[in-house]
Amino acid sequence: MPELPEVETVCRGLAAALEGRRLTGVEVRRPDLRIPFPPGFAAALQGRRVLRIRRRGKYFIWELDDGTALLGHLGMSGSMTIRAPGTNFPPPAPHDHVILTTDDGAQVSYHDPRRFGLMTLSTVAGVEDHPLLAAMGPEPLSDAFTPAVLAAALKGKQTPIKSALLDQGAVAGLGNIYVCEALFRARVSPRRLADNVGRRKVEALVPAIKSVLTEAIASGGSSLRDYRQATGELGYFQHTFAVYDREGQPCPGCDCGAAEGQANGIQRIVQAGRSTFFCAKRQR
Repeated sequence: MPELPEVETVCRGLAAALEGRRLTGVEVRRPDLRIPFPPGFAAALQGRRVLRIRRRGKYFIWELDDGTALLGHLGMSGSMTIRAPGTNFPPPAPHDHVILTTDDGAQVSYHDPRRFGLMTLSTVAGVEDHPLLAAMGPEPLSDAFTPAVLAAALKGKQTPIKSALLDQGAVAGLGNIYVCEALFRARVSPRRLADNVGRRKVEALVPAIKSVLTEAIASGGSSLRDYRQATGELGYFQHTFAVYDREGQPCPGCDCGAAEGQANGIQRIVQAGRSTFFCAKRQR
């Protein structure tokens, strides 16, 4: 599933192409994705000018000139593709579910084979209170995300810190990949209970989260399966993973023994149905 860096990268690509442009064509090619499209969805977008495209957690928000907000999620396999004006547009692919055209002749298609994504409508003024967003925690790259805020969110939680960080109510936008990477950077075991993560470890964890997300965004996100940037390019942060999907390999800057053929190195465990990758020697 695309996580914060991937959604941020998509939003930036869309913003560069669409902000200030008017939507002159809106084709919705099926009645639903994860949830049904709201009544009048296409008509609400038709003719509207896109003022701003931004992200909240793993959701994208398009702010339109009449106060309407398009709120959406890429799900497991969703992607947005921009085709520049003057391009010879191919016929819609089987899983191109929404196709938008703009007043300068560009085209944006939403492609989602598994249909776990969604698009719905809200208002710009009320979108932060929409049921999909209202309970979200702070943005991890904002000044509001501090060690004190994270410590308060973890207090009393008897779940592993890995699971606690995936809770969107604690911090918005984090997913499996970047939590594994941030815990490695902060030297925190994913098995440690959230309530047992002390002050020093929290103080190391917040900058680790911020740095790994910042670097991932600069790399265009991570392309593992379906994800591509809105330009069609792959992200490349996956080439710098320290632990994620590297079971049995030696971890950077550690003498955990995998290089000598010992049964150490990066380990994989399953937590809440998801794979967790970590170094048991480095992360405590």
